[in-house]
Amino acid sequence: MKKLILPLLLLLTFEIKAQDAVSYQVPPKEIAELLLAKPTPSVSIDSKAEWLLFMERSSYPSVADLAMPELRIAGLRINPNNFAPSRQAFIDNFTLKNIKTGQTFPVTGLPQPLHAGNINWSPGQKKILFTQTNPKSIDLYVIDIAAKKAMKVNKMPLNVVLGGGVSWLDDQVILYHTTVKPATFAPQKPLMPKGPTIQQNLGKAAPSATFEDLIKSPFDEQLFEFYATSQLVQNKGGVETPIGKPAMYDNISLSPDKKYMLLRTIRKPFSYLVTAGGFPSTATITDIKGKVVKVLAELPSAEGRPSGNDNTQNIDRSIGWRLDEPATITWCHPLDSGLIKKKMEFHDAVHALSAPFNGEAKELFKTQMRYRNTIWGNSTLALVYEMSRGKQTERVSRYNPSTGSLETLYDRNQTDAYNDPGEPVTEKNKFGREVIYPVDNGNKILMNNPVGSSAKGDLPFLAKFDLSTKKNEILWRCSEGYYEAVVDVIDPDKLVLLTRKESQAEAPNYYIKNLELKMADQPVTRFTNPYPQLVGVSKQKVSYKRADGVSLTGDLYLPKGYNKEKDGPLPVLIWAYPREFNSAADAAQIRGSQNRFIAISWASPIFWVTQGYAVLDNAEMPIVAKEGKKPNDTFVDQLKMNAEAAINKLADMGVGDRNRVAVGGHSYGAFMTANLLAHTNLFKAGIARSGAYNRTLTPFGFQNEDRTYWDDPQLYYEMSPFSYANKIKTPILLIHGDADDNPGTFPINSERLFNAIKGFGGTVRFVFLPYEAHSYRGKENLLHMLWEMNTWLNKYVKNAEPVKMASK
Repeated sequence: MKKLILPLLLLLTFEIKAQDAVSYQVPPKEIAELLLAKPTPSVSIDSKAEWLLFMERSSYPSVADLAMPELRIAGLRINPNNFAPSRQAFIDNFTLKNIKTGQTFPVTGLPQPLHAGNINWSPGQKKILFTQTNPKSIDLYVIDIAAKKAMKVNKMPLNVVLGGGVSWLDDQVILYHTTVKPATFAPQKPLMPKGPTIQQNLGKAAPSATFEDLIKSPFDEQLFEFYATSQLVQNKGGVETPIGKPAMYDNISLSPDKKYMLLRTIRKPFSYLVTAGGFPSTATITDIKGKVVKVLAELPSAEGRPSGNDNTQNIDRSIGWRLDEPATITWCHPLDSGLIKKKMEFHDAVHALSAPFNGEAKELFKTQMRYRNTIWGNSTLALVYEMSRGKQTERVSRYNPSTGSLETLYDRNQTDAYNDPGEPVTEKNKFGREVIYPVDNGNKILMNNPVGSSAKGDLPFLAKFDLSTKKNEILWRCSEGYYEAVVDVIDPDKLVLLTRKESQAEAPNYYIKNLELKMADQPVTRFTNPYPQLVGVSKQKVSYKRADGVSLTGDLYLPKGYNKEKDGPLPVLIWAYPREFNSAADAAQIRGSQNRFIAISWASPIFWVTQGYAVLDNAEMPIVAKEGKKPNDTFVDQLKMNAEAAINKLADMGVGDRNRVAVGGHSYGAFMTANLLAHTNLFKAGIARSGAYNRTLTPFGFQNEDRTYWDDPQLYYEMSPFSYANKIKTPILLIHGDADDNPGTFPINSERLFNAIKGFGGTVRFVFLPYEAHSYRGKENLLHMLWEMNTWLNKYVKNAEPVKMASK
């Protein structure tokens, strides 16, 4: 017996060291202060540009907040105590500002602590409603702007499990969902189940994405039905009147004349393969009192959707109201049975049916690609959007509802940012709905492009698009040296705009701009820099080419006071996210602007510019289709070229030490990172957060790849860094949230990659953040994550022994 004790103690000692359990740590002061800086308030402006609502938020909740009870069913995350989604980000204060006088007013009557969401201005712009999330209930409040006072208006607690679902019928009447039973009546899980959980398929193809948090048992079904069931009510003057019967309301939409409702209600059987949005449902038109007028469609489960880009179910979709008519419903139906590869002239048809909905549906138009949506204008104008995701192309056409004609305005590659004309400016019509606003006697429309990509970087613009000549005439464009975008067109006739303007040195602020009178811009906000620690940090857009001639760019940040001649080359952190392109010319376009204000979020790599690193953020990593092949056919080779080009550029500039470079990314950027470490020796270390590393776990496609594992198993093998775990010898830090909710990035990806690298003797550390989803939120977790990253970079990059790096 004594002989067994010593080996056992040695084994336990090894295991303890291997796990390296630590309590929460904090990064250096500069990094912690940047993370916890109070965010600038967000704003909402009324359509008359008279009042501005400031909405303040705290930085991050505590991990204790994330640890509150949570149900994960049907792709939802539900707080079981209050019939609301868990993990919400709340507004914690409101302030009103009169734009004309410049006076600012506090809002009285707010509940404390304020946990507000679902902001919605009334049709007359005199009131603002919001939901208040309490530990045991959801309430509804209305702010009276004249009185600057909030008042609770509901009696029954709201149910917002399937969405906010709160809307104004008019300035006095509000529609919303209430609970049917208190949370204490929720089904209780029996210790002894009635039997095993069984799923089956009887010969029907049901390819599916890898969704998280699905229904897994009959008990989950009971829970979903309990929490998803609600009662639609009408509130007038504080009096709640039920509309119809309780149901699982997934969506409610009022007709423009507000005499009808379009309801989508979920029905059984629930799916164990797709989320609630893909459950069987019924689309119904009712009158405003809930009486059924017409059942439009009985929609099946989305399990039957065929895999592949641009494929769709052979059912009605895009069901919604035509916004320029009182009560006309429209929908799309595939002409190719949902299979885009069928050779035919038209693939989709759009139909319409007007009140009283007892006639025959009318075909409006057909599209040659997959129909996406319609932006309505008036009786002679609407814009129809169709697209091919597989070919990365889109078409925009003018539809004339009076004649039924459909005329192509332009075709473009979706990845061609330089030739994006923008989106049409809309204005409220007589029904209070946003529709295209024609100008110049109806011959032109205003187009707003809040990005405005160009060879000089992003320069947002406002333009007039001539519907006859099909040309875009730019009326205003952001000045070079700034980044200014149109947030709202207040008056399309007089060209009065609300813009958001910033520069490297100036924090974003809002202005009223009058293009017609050409008067000085009127400041609406005066926000100050929330990140004084970054003053003096330099930022520039750098351009370079990879070996095959494709042009690349990245945002280079250098430390405050850095002098190349005096300080020499710096350790480097490259942060990136790959994108697929069918066109090398599109891949080479410049994206982003060096004139954006240096802002920072939890996910940013810019923290390390305060620690003496050169940071190359948004380093372009295009994966381009070549010689008739698909982009991913040469995925790894192109990653190598992208990485080598970035490192060479920084070394040639004299600011980056090519022998002290780290690479990192989040999600698909983590997938990129692991691949680079598996196939090159270019880097001293890598940081991979919440990635997918084994593509066989996403067998029906991923990102823009629509080939299945069974179509091309070799592709899936070669793109999976897990397949080459034995070659990952560069130190890699794996970080993952243990509650990742993103399709494809199951936490098991990081668990298994860690075990594989460890099994082959690689240098790897795996940090599992408690209660975190794909996007991290908990304050303690974020501080610790930054500490882990900083420690890893300092150990393996900044303070590492110089070793010549090269491709494998």
